Amino acid sequence: MNFERIKEILRDEAEHREIAQYEIFFTESKSVSTETLENEISSFASGIGAGVNFRCVRDGHMGSASTELFEENELRGLVARAYANAGVIENNDVAVIFGGSDKYAECRSASVEMPSAASVRELALDIQKRTYDESELVSDGTQSGVFAQTERYELVNSNGLSLSNTVSLTGAFVQAVVSRDDEAQEAFEFSLGFDGSEKLSKKAVDNAISKLGASEIPSGKYEVVIDGRQMRAMLSAFSSAFSGKNALLGLSLLAGKEGERVAAECVTLIDDPLGENNPVPTPFDGEGVATFEKNVIERGVLKTLLYDIATAHKADKTTSANGQRGSYSEQVHIEPFCFYIKGGKLTDEELLSNMGNGIYVTELKGLHAGANSVTGDFSIESAGYLVEDGRITKAVKGFTVAGNFFSLLKDIKAVGSEVKFGLPSGFTTFGSPSVYLTDMSIAGQ
Repeated sequence: MNFERIKEILRDEAEHREIAQYEIFFTESKSVSTETLENEISSFASGIGAGVNFRCVRDGHMGSASTELFEENELRGLVARAYANAGVIENNDVAVIFGGSDKYAECRSASVEMPSAASVRELALDIQKRTYDESELVSDGTQSGVFAQTERYELVNSNGLSLSNTVSLTGAFVQAVVSRDDEAQEAFEFSLGFDGSEKLSKKAVDNAISKLGASEIPSGKYEVVIDGRQMRAMLSAFSSAFSGKNALLGLSLLAGKEGERVAAECVTLIDDPLGENNPVPTPFDGEGVATFEKNVIERGVLKTLLYDIATAHKADKTTSANGQRGSYSEQVHIEPFCFYIKGGKLTDEELLSNMGNGIYVTELKGLHAGANSVTGDFSIESAGYLVEDGRITKAVKGFTVAGNFFSLLKDIKAVGSEVKFGLPSGFTTFGSPSVYLTDMSIAGQ
């Protein structure tokens, strides 16, 4: 059954039940992926899926229900379930079916043809072979993978709003394991798109080899450069602090601080749903509000938290168009889109040179387990490189980096020029340049 027929049935049932305010959210996806282990395919998956969510307002409350079964009786029952669910909602959130924004941006993303199963497997095996060919130190446990997916989203409602968007994503990764003298190290690299896949093997193997022979360091206060890939992971771990809903619930130390300085002047934190750095751009959020680029922190000052319609109403704010739904079955929740710290003028090499002596942190292990997103406190096992006279001299390991995320933002002395973005999760991607800090507590040997 196509979406036009699905809409027709749901609208007819809503009219039959005299439901005046309702919304239909539909998603359709295609994906193919494969992974290798040693020199064989270890897993392969290919799928097509679709689902629909119906939301409606009843006596000032919002009810919803979802299904993947597109039979007429099931779809008519979907409306009945959503209406019944609205009747048992007890919260006081405002229930709004959005009427539409004045203007929506044109999105550059479009559907792409899914690569064949054979081509995906061939590319994964080719990457794996190149990885083993990079060095005789490459050992068992080395993995490679290739993925491709495309998803279409449609949102229509009783106010006449009709929106659609398609996002597509392809990429590859390498998890290289190297061993020497009973010591093993590993490194992970990925690329979005297939064009960069030929460089993955060398980068992963070189990074893994560079960690061999790592030594420990004594405890103390150090000057530190945190690599952008690790700083973006830290931003991810503490991103819930920027939720307006968490602020209202007393779960964010940023509550009530809009307009205040919360970071160093060199820090500008951007949420960009549409920019060229966003691999999954979207012109509207999960409630149908037009998305837009915003400075969440601008030159150290907190400009805005992130809001959906209901949270903005409670906080006497305007929605920031951050009410996300990654799939038909998800409820609206607040998330950033492409959330990243703006780059500065210094390369990573210049950051290290300016630091002189210190630690270049390139691994934060178990970050989410070692971080408290409410208080901002973290204590994380780490690894990286000793920097002497501005140059990397040797690998170091087994030390713990401890501090507080909100204090860290204020203590950043400089940011690097290269923003390093991660893989998207749903519509959310994190990014950061490397950051330079002084007097950071490190627990070593």
